[in-house]
Amino acid sequence: MSDFVEIPWQKLSDDAFQGMLEEMVSRDGTDYGEVELSSEQKIAQLRRALEKGQAYIAFCTETESWSILPRDS
Repeated sequence: MSDFVEIPWQKLSDDAFQGMLEEMVSRDGTDYGEVELSSEQKIAQLRRALEKGQAYIAFCTETESWSILPRDS
């Protein structure tokens, strides 16, 4: 099992945070449900989830990659 480190989005510069959101929504296979959303809508949705604590940025120390994951309720 990989070890993940949570990266607080508040610690990122505005440009870095925006860049991560843009990169995340451009990944293949990212599913946002039955309704097709624009990139801007997907970015806004991810930003809200992070700001509300419903999701977090996880950095995998093993693969040196990151993802935005849903937070367990």
